[in-house]
Amino acid sequence: SWRLLAPGGTLVSYGSASTRDAEGSKQWPVLKLLGRIWLWNALPNRRSAYFFNVWAGRALNRGRFQARLRADLTEVFEALRRGDVTAQIAAELPLTRAAEAMRLAESGTVAGKVVLHA
Repeated sequence: SWRLLAPGGTLVSYGSASTRDAEGSKQWPVLKLLGRIWLWNALPNRRSAYFFNVWAGRALNRGRFQARLRADLTEVFEALRRGDVTAQIAAELPLTRAAEAMRLAESGTVAGKVVLHA
């Protein structure tokens, strides 16, 4: 995604909680991602990158956290509605297979989102 970004563009990364390395570590891939973002932002190419942590600040100020989360998710859903961004769907499963969907999502083996439907 970084190589496709136009000068002046911004790359936002989020949702890497299901990312695991070959040894099953969740922390190391996130640390590598943060290091890569730091490096990208240091480059003199008028592009920027950010890691968005949807849960940041939850314990510090619940009211402010909920207001920010509501505003952020409203922006994301509006961008999806407009077609500005698209979601990569790895699997769609019925709600009756929620446990299987959760195992799949947490496995770190799929590229994209696991969607439950009625």
